[in-house]
Amino acid sequence: MTEDIKTADGPSTADQVKLTLSILLVIAGLAGYYLLDNLWARWGSVVAGLALGAVVIGFSGYGRRLWAFTEAARIELRKVVWPTRDETLKTTLAVFVFVTIAGIFFWLLDLVLAWATKFWTSPGGT
Repeated sequence: MTEDIKTADGPSTADQVKLTLSILLVIAGLAGYYLLDNLWARWGSVVAGLALGAVVIGFSGYGRRLWAFTEAARIELRKVVWPTRDETLKTTLAVFVFVTIAGIFFWLLDLVLAWATKFWTSPGGT
């Protein structure tokens, strides 16, 4: 990533309060799911709790750092050179061939080991 994301000395008291409030909002939304009878109200409380918790945490230092990290990740993602369709198909075919060969190998190994175990542990060696 880039060096643009700087870490502060520590979270401020306001950030800790916002974090605690957002956790409590999410917990309240989940509690509403179990306390309410109407299906729409239950899911509405969950969505509202998650949304309000996200909004509160978004205005804290944690949210600003998360947003900066997301922006830096998007910048880095633009730098990725994606494989072409032909490269993807060839790589997929190579993986399938290798998995098939490995599967056959381990199947034969299992047969040999099962035979050897039966041979060595059966009475009379048969």
